[in-house]
Amino acid sequence: MNVLDFTSTSSASTGTIVLWVAILVWSLIWKGWALWRAAQNKSVAWYILLLILNTVGILEIIYIFFFSGYGKKKV
Repeated sequence: MNVLDFTSTSSASTGTIVLWVAILVWSLIWKGWALWRAAQNKSVAWYILLLILNTVGILEIIYIFFFSGYGKKKV
């Protein structure tokens, strides 16, 4: 069975493709937001770390909510 065979009617292969696309979209959204926050904060080390490591959004979420200062009021 070819994983890239889109003509197959097997629900397992279709489900797998949908799962991979969902993970890809999820990861890209969080990675984009985290990289943008790191660039705005001039956090070079975080930017490089976030760019290199792929953690399916986990590291990105941790950075955004705990290390980037998101949600803190600017005075």
